[in-house]
Amino acid sequence: MENKILSKLGVVAALCVVLLVPLWLIGAQINGRSLRQSEVLHEIADSAAISQTVVGPVCVIRYHELVEHFERDQATNRETTRQEVAEGTLVLPPQVLDITGEARVETRSRGIYHARLFHSALKVSGNFQVPAGLGLDPGQKILDAQAFLVLGVADPRGISNDPVVVINGAQSRFSTGTLGLNDRPGAKVALGAVDAAQGGHFDFSFPLNLMGTEHLAFAPVGVQTTVALKSDWPNPSFQGRFLPISRTVNAAGFEARWQVSALARSFDQVLKTSPVGDGSETLGVSFLEPVNVYSMSQRAVTYGILFVVLTFAAFFLTEILRRLRIHPLQYLLVGLALAIFFLLLIALSEHVPFLIAYAVSAGACVGLIGIYLSGALGERRLGIQFGAGIALLYAILYGVLLSEDNALLMGTALLFAALGITMVTTRKINWYQIGAPAHEQTR
Repeated sequence: MENKILSKLGVVAALCVVLLVPLWLIGAQINGRSLRQSEVLHEIADSAAISQTVVGPVCVIRYHELVEHFERDQATNRETTRQEVAEGTLVLPPQVLDITGEARVETRSRGIYHARLFHSALKVSGNFQVPAGLGLDPGQKILDAQAFLVLGVADPRGISNDPVVVINGAQSRFSTGTLGLNDRPGAKVALGAVDAAQGGHFDFSFPLNLMGTEHLAFAPVGVQTTVALKSDWPNPSFQGRFLPISRTVNAAGFEARWQVSALARSFDQVLKTSPVGDGSETLGVSFLEPVNVYSMSQRAVTYGILFVVLTFAAFFLTEILRRLRIHPLQYLLVGLALAIFFLLLIALSEHVPFLIAYAVSAGACVGLIGIYLSGALGERRLGIQFGAGIALLYAILYGVLLSEDNALLMGTALLFAALGITMVTTRKINWYQIGAPAHEQTR
């Protein structure tokens, strides 16, 4: 009989390995749907505007200086002076930069796939202080200097207005180009000539209507940068190196306020911020989905083999304790029913909220397995008990999915509980006497 038990365990283990194939195929299907969702996101971004990162405004100074080169004639040993005009560029931060505004989120769809666009209405204001001598070495001979207000954005297609820029009370408008910002896309305004000896002061303000896809970020270029943003989107993800100093998130949306000083950031690194916002010196928000059905489904599939092992273990114990015989084909059919749950989950969650899709998929599989086992085992009560146990597993799995940070703890606790129940249930079983004749079991 011992050989029969070992043989049955080998068959059950082999079935667990076989069921890895449909679970792997379902996981591959989920990955494919997720990739398609990403493709749709990029397609919508290509036709509208990509994620936006705002760099600036900053003050760019283009200046000319007289440079003297001293040369010595080797033949006559006489020193001569040669003069030339060189051009230089300075990038100065605003002393104060205030950005306030609202962001409205719009969901666009292509078939069953969705992407979120934001429409932000911003008010940008602050001031520049050009130091005397442009802050350069006093020995440099500055001939002339021109100042520009420069604003960098990741995708200028997202600028939906032609803002009037008020500078020291006078109105101007942007033109294309971003001098001094590594040729990133954006716009500039000529501030005019600057007295290099005296320096200058510029107050500025302008409205900016900016559209983009899913993520809005700002590079804190100011000596003192303050950003205040509110939105009707209830699921923000605050990202970047600088988190809000205050925030409020509820079902009606969110409000957040950032404040960054020059002591907390590197101006050189801020200017190197990538147009797509993957630099470290940024602050911003992503407009996330309430539930990413593909990531949730993929995480659920990783627990699929655990479902199969626990169910097969319960079957095996039932065979031992109740002296029932469960055919390997019955093991396989129940395992396939457990696997099909995950395919039902991803198929339904693309059309209905994830919680409803999960409840319907779990209910359908629990009902199917319960009805099948009631007939296969010849006991309705036993089929109901198995169905209740599997329903409990689905409930635990949903808790694990909702609590990603505690997933390992909850999964480990489930395995420990299953092992403990098995050990306690079988603690008095004499495995050597299982299946032996009755007169041998009483010895």
